[in-house]
Amino acid sequence: MAPANRCAVKTWRLRSSLWVPHPPAAVFPFFADAQNLERLTPDWLSFRILSPLPIDMHVGTTIDYRIALHGVPLRWRTRIARWEPPFAFADEQLRGPYVLWHHTHTFTPCDGGTVLGDDVVLRPKGGPLAGLVMKLFVRRDVERIFRHRAAVMADLFGGGTSGAERAEVQWLDQGLTATAGTA
Repeated sequence: MAPANRCAVKTWRLRSSLWVPHPPAAVFPFFADAQNLERLTPDWLSFRILSPLPIDMHVGTTIDYRIALHGVPLRWRTRIARWEPPFAFADEQLRGPYVLWHHTHTFTPCDGGTVLGDDVVLRPKGGPLAGLVMKLFVRRDVERIFRHRAAVMADLFGGGTSGAERAEVQWLDQGLTATAGTA
């Protein structure tokens, strides 16, 4: 049984996928170049990489960014936690706007192309108000970011119908929880 001073806190998960008509080996290099993060991020976030470029991507690489979230300037640092070209990599927040941010990117061969998969586990700051922060701001903002990413990827690699229309973006609100102080 957990000690009485610990409480369960909610963690949210977003999954997104988009099929593009190119093999993983042709798509992965775009993601291996950290400079392309700026192309994948909507202008309204004023995203800028602060780390010296070029960045050698591998497990343990840290990248510093600056964003403006609802007009508030923030610094964000992530670390590459997994690096398996051309099929997967994961980044996790070390410092930034979330209590928890773990983003796994997958590149799965499918029907002569690649399913670009994103699995993000997150918890916004706000303590007992995190659920309200999630509802009022984070959920909508994160969805907009991933729809923008899909549109950019479709323009670069997919053609045809807009990536924002073709992308599957879903929240898995099955009550993921972690004991405070453990994750």
